[in-house]
Amino acid sequence: MQIRSLTNDWTILVLAGPKSRDVLSAVSRGDWSAAAFPWLSVREAYVGIAPAIVMAISFSGELAYEIHIPNAQLYAAYLALREAGRAHHLRLFRSRAIESMRMEKGHLHWKSDILTEFDPFETGLEHFVKMDKPNFIGKAALEVRQAKGLKKTLVSLRVDCTDRAAHAGASVVLGGRVVGTVTSGEWGHRTGLNLAYAFLDADAVNAKGLKANLLGDPISVTVMPAGPYDPGNTLVRM
Repeated sequence: MQIRSLTNDWTILVLAGPKSRDVLSAVSRGDWSAAAFPWLSVREAYVGIAPAIVMAISFSGELAYEIHIPNAQLYAAYLALREAGRAHHLRLFRSRAIESMRMEKGHLHWKSDILTEFDPFETGLEHFVKMDKPNFIGKAALEVRQAKGLKKTLVSLRVDCTDRAAHAGASVVLGGRVVGTVTSGEWGHRTGLNLAYAFLDADAVNAKGLKANLLGDPISVTVMPAGPYDPGNTLVRM
């Protein structure tokens, strides 16, 4: 379970893991089965005595729920979940764990990997943009960018070392020329992979011999498909 501040009035409790449905069912009325409350569903409920908005959504790649709680009832909901979780060995997890898990799932972070300097096509978010729709804000600018072709592409990298993670701002180099910049990096504990995201020059995406400058050393990196953990998204639908 993770606690994440949302606003001055609401906080999110993230309940994640294969036993998260069992814990939620123990403290809230209603049917929380996969059939009654599938992935990407939302409903109002009570967690213990606390009113809540529950979303079946996962940033970790595991079966998970975001539980939005008014701050005035937060402690009551927290205690109810912790008590129900004792039988399932519930533990708290923090932001480093989330960073690791979301990178294994191929999820992007706003202000880390999703940046206003790069358009949706460069960031790999083209499936969210319907260019055949009537005029929308930014459409004309995107048409110009499309006509010019991609200059940068966000890629997932495997870092070929086990003693350091890639850090934001690290340069990616090809033959002595800087061809990209790392946006995020973390060790994937479930996959055993050292992972990173980086914006690369479009003509360098398929190149061999890429290296990232990490802690003063050139470390080999390889472009790989994003989201190596449960690529079929079966766990979040269990």
